[in-house]
Amino acid sequence: MKVTNKLISDLAELAKLRFNKSENEKMKSDFKNMLGFINKLSEVNTKDIEPLIYLSDEINSLREDNISIKLSKEMALKNSTSSNSDYFTIPKVLKK
Repeated sequence: MKVTNKLISDLAELAKLRFNKSENEKMKSDFKNMLGFINKLSEVNTKDIEPLIYLSDEINSLREDNISIKLSKEMALKNSTSSNSDYFTIPKVLKK
């Protein structure tokens, strides 16, 4: 893939970015470096390598779910400054 100014401009437009001339040249250079690295990866011989399902052999060690004391609606709403039946109410934050 050839990295051109048009390619950088098209990618910038898709990403809703604007670059001045020096930034555009820097992006072009960086993009060439990234593509070079990716092309280098394609040269690696992976013929006898098994595909990985996970990047690590570690298993997630999560704690067990334990049932604990739960709050009743009344207890949960007790310290609320404002509530409506079963819900907390807050001042309106979004405008139509």
